Amino acid sequence: MNTIVDIKDLSKSYKKLKALNNVNLMIEKGTVVGILGPNGSGKTTLIKIIVGLLNSDGGSVVIDGKIPGVESKRMVSYLSDRNTLYSWMKIKDAFKLYKDFYDDFDEDKAINMLQFMKLDKNMKITELSKGMKEKLNLTLVLSRKAKLYVLDEPIAGVDPVARDQILNAIIQNLDEDSTMIITTHLVRDMENIFDKVAFLKDGEINLYADAESLREEKGMQIDEIYKEIFA
Repeated sequence: MNTIVDIKDLSKSYKKLKALNNVNLMIEKGTVVGILGPNGSGKTTLIKIIVGLLNSDGGSVVIDGKIPGVESKRMVSYLSDRNTLYSWMKIKDAFKLYKDFYDDFDEDKAINMLQFMKLDKNMKITELSKGMKEKLNLTLVLSRKAKLYVLDEPIAGVDPVARDQILNAIIQNLDEDSTMIITTHLVRDMENIFDKVAFLKDGEINLYADAESLREEKGMQIDEIYKEIFA
């Protein structure tokens, strides 16, 4: 089976607000997929259902043959759109937490990435800027040997220098045997790393296609197509 994520007729509502409406999406192993859309389009809701943090109202999600739960979480490494580390920690404490919690955490890889990000393991979480926290969280997430990496808005709200370091870290740590899902509305900065793109509009998949084929067909960059769809 070449499919790692299979989503069928997925729906989710918050009272009267329809966050997801019969979403269908099939993601192949070894691909980098961009879930693109403005804030409020349903991206984070979709991601939270995939990683098992939120239940759907209808439809199904299957991750490498497993429904979201304890077994699927073992193969999924998730970067939230919010910092989840405790304020009392130093970076080395965060490493220990991940090492204790995840059997697949590669501490040597984490140390190398930390040096690349220009961070020190003795730094306190409270001393880190937003961009530094983003880089630390990405270091932790990418240092797991996961089948599926899910990154929710990894460069949102960080300065251009931190953004470049984060993008370089993602590119250098792409593994042909693993799959990555990235949500973003900052398409111009990230579009070159996507194999496929899904445009999520008003809780529905407006378009899902191979990124390079879409550029050739439309004669436009993904960022320009994004603007056209969400104008």
